[in-house]
Amino acid sequence: MRTISRRSLVAAVAAVVAVGLAACGSEPEKKEPAAGASKGLAELSAPPALPAKPVTLNVIDGGGDLQLSQPAIEEFAKRNPKLVRKVTFSKSTGPELAGKVQAGQRAGKLQYNVVVAGYGEIAAGAQQDLWQKLLPNFEKTLGDVESKYQDGALKMYRLIDGDALTTYYNPNGPLLEYNPGKVSAPPKTPAELLAWAKANPKKFTYARPANSGPGRTFLQGLPYILGDSNSRDPDKGWAKTWAFLKSLDKYIDHYPSATGVTMDELTSGAVNMIASTTGWDVNPRALGVVPKEFKIQAFDGFTFVADAHYVAIPRGVPAGEQAVILELMKFMLTPKAQAYAYDKGYFYPGPAMKDVPLSLAPAESQKVIKEFTRPEYDALFKRVLVEPQLDQDKIVYMFDRWDREVGGSKVKE
Repeated sequence: MRTISRRSLVAAVAAVVAVGLAACGSEPEKKEPAAGASKGLAELSAPPALPAKPVTLNVIDGGGDLQLSQPAIEEFAKRNPKLVRKVTFSKSTGPELAGKVQAGQRAGKLQYNVVVAGYGEIAAGAQQDLWQKLLPNFEKTLGDVESKYQDGALKMYRLIDGDALTTYYNPNGPLLEYNPGKVSAPPKTPAELLAWAKANPKKFTYARPANSGPGRTFLQGLPYILGDSNSRDPDKGWAKTWAFLKSLDKYIDHYPSATGVTMDELTSGAVNMIASTTGWDVNPRALGVVPKEFKIQAFDGFTFVADAHYVAIPRGVPAGEQAVILELMKFMLTPKAQAYAYDKGYFYPGPAMKDVPLSLAPAESQKVIKEFTRPEYDALFKRVLVEPQLDQDKIVYMFDRWDREVGGSKVKE
């Protein structure tokens, strides 16, 4: 991640079929595999054979994942010169990712053979049938992955139905992050937040959910707190949540297009409070982007809405390349590779797999985590229920409806 990176709001048709759906008024239909995108080896019983010559791994990141995954990918390449000739890294905004991959599939010329991204981006691609099915198809190569996942990571993995592997995980949020010099009594309930926003107009914001982990977590956490009829159905079960978001919108001047911008605005004093998560609290303070003394507040009686990152293979990738990527995936789930996820707190805690203590992380990561994490996190992780994010079709619907009915017209670059 680059904590203060700014991602553009997407207006292209490719983005509409992806996560953002900024200009679309209806839920996308699940498409057949794109022309030129063969099903690869999904139906073969035997795993693909490793290639005779090393291959190039062309990795595209759709949501800040490289901050976590790049060290592990580079170490895999260094360890396996007979498998990997070189690695290229590209970045995309979340809403653009599926469109970029699909364009290559339709043209019969894939630009990328490895995708690393967050849940929203992977879910949008799964709705378009863009990813090669990994499990159970390649179970002989990948082994028993499920038994090694932490409970929350396993829940997030099952949302993707074998189309990708969960690589990183955190309980996440929603949390409020604020400047204690400006906010003496932070809100502890949504009603208190609404009252605070009314009394302090233009001083609270959150980033566009389609391109922001804290933004989408804020939305998904509200139904549990407000007591909506069905916390997992944003169409028919979120009457209280949509009403609350529209009421809150009256006092929000704009919605940044990416999370990093909210951090900039909190630091500059443009706003005094934002939606945040554990990682977005720890990492910007560790990097000096947000003052160390800024604080967080959890809602009373809240439920953690977990977040996860994934690795996927686009449909149409040649067999030899698939074989190498499967080996990469196995390596990314080893304890040593998982320990890189502690990073500088970007996705705190980070590892998706069981039994990956902080002591395995690089010394710099250990130092940062010990200095910038908060003691209240350990207590929250132990006592607060963790739920997975919405199912694939539901989260895409949520993004679309928020863009249409709540804040799409007020998104600011």
